[in-house]
Amino acid sequence: MKQVSSVFWISIVIAVIFVLWGAILPQHLIDTMSVTQSFFMKSFGWFYQLSATFFLVFSLFLIFSRYGKIKLGKDEDKPEFSRPTWFAMLFSAGMGIGLLFFGVSEPIAHFTNPPIGEGGTSTAAIRALQYTYLHWGFHAWAIYAIVALSLAYYKFRKGYPGLISATLYPILGDKVKGPIGKTIDVIAVIATLFGVAASLGLGAAQINAGLNYLTGIPNNFTVQSMIVLIVTVLFLISAATGIKRGIKYLSNANLGLALILFIVFIILAPTVFVLNLFTTTLGGYVQNLASMGLRLAPFNKDNAEWLQSWTIFYWAWWIAWAPFVGTFIARVSRGRTIREFITAVLIIPTLVCAFWFAIFGGTGIHMEFNLGLDVSGQPLETALFFVYEQLPFTMVLVVVTLLLILTFFITSADSATFVLGMQTTYGSINPPNVVKIVLGLILSASALVLMYTGGLAGFQSAIIISAFPLGVILLFTSYALVKAFSAELAQEKRAKKKMKPGKIRATIKRSRVRPKRS
Repeated sequence: MKQVSSVFWISIVIAVIFVLWGAILPQHLIDTMSVTQSFFMKSFGWFYQLSATFFLVFSLFLIFSRYGKIKLGKDEDKPEFSRPTWFAMLFSAGMGIGLLFFGVSEPIAHFTNPPIGEGGTSTAAIRALQYTYLHWGFHAWAIYAIVALSLAYYKFRKGYPGLISATLYPILGDKVKGPIGKTIDVIAVIATLFGVAASLGLGAAQINAGLNYLTGIPNNFTVQSMIVLIVTVLFLISAATGIKRGIKYLSNANLGLALILFIVFIILAPTVFVLNLFTTTLGGYVQNLASMGLRLAPFNKDNAEWLQSWTIFYWAWWIAWAPFVGTFIARVSRGRTIREFITAVLIIPTLVCAFWFAIFGGTGIHMEFNLGLDVSGQPLETALFFVYEQLPFTMVLVVVTLLLILTFFITSADSATFVLGMQTTYGSINPPNVVKIVLGLILSASALVLMYTGGLAGFQSAIIISAFPLGVILLFTSYALVKAFSAELAQEKRAKKKMKPGKIRATIKRSRVRPKRS
């Protein structure tokens, strides 16, 4: 354990205190988190909205700026992974379980209870998908992109440790090695724990719902706890094999299963309807991106509460996930330019997520709006399986979905232990297995406590609270990036000026000389 830093021990102590608090005084933890969440929602909703919008605008600026040519690594570095494998890893670590859990349930929830206007109408259907795209689209991936960009740039081009604190070096200097830097890294670790624990809790709930459908197994906390414990053993085994074996192979398996499920579902779904709906809603999403992304409804209490429960929660969730997903994406993105990196991370996943929700959510809306089925009356974790019941090959769809949730569950937790290991071992890209095992157990214990003390509401509270200080840190990280990029380009410019004019002309002249023909 010589490799571990004090961040590891401090984070473990905080996490253990939280787990014991939930186990011994669950109601006290629920009440405390509820009050704290309400305070942050009402007082700082504007902060989450403005922060998410800033990261998107900043990402677009970097794509078109003079900084876009800078490489994430040395000038001679080449990408370590192929693009298909890179995308597979990105999706597995980024939003895998959420796409399955919310694929039907979120659009149908917005359809019956929209952020604006009357529910159950054609206008509500269009607005439901537009807001779903908002929550899972450009804003989310911009947050990931900026964190991943910062970590990759400082790690592979500057040789700094792969820590969140290291991204503030242009501002803090050597202070990042002291108490300030350690505090920053602890905040990142705790936010990551809560953010990933939320996904694990959602995954366990949906696996339980699927097993209940298949075999009649009770859908309760006891069964979900057993699922978490079994999957914990599996992802710890995967984590011990390393990123080039366990995570890589499972990520590719995820991509294959997701493609199979997607292709089968789009064939069985009302294809023309959902394709028309996708085209219409995608255009509306892009057209209304700014107004939707900055809306807070200060004059309408009901609409404000909707935005707090959905939009603000998502921004906090993505911020909390950012160190985890950002570190992982950075680890597999060496050798790509800033322009290529941000363009890929920002645009391609957004389009895929939008298409996914249009197919799955659009099918659910079609069943309720046109066929009169009560899709919206189903719990969030069972809405997908209810839709499956109305389609052919129900059992095949259920089995493939459960396998996909399981592999997403394992890769998310696997990747999280790897990233948490990096953040607590001075940025090591190969953290010791014992560190990953300890952190994996803490991660699972945190998920169980949050499931026991409040389910989705408990996850929301933990995420929103932990994301606030991290969001402030990420804003300073963005400023530090611009400062570092400007300094690098200025240094290159000075180096060119130091070359003698005669030498420059001779170099240009030699480059223009054509070889003589034999």
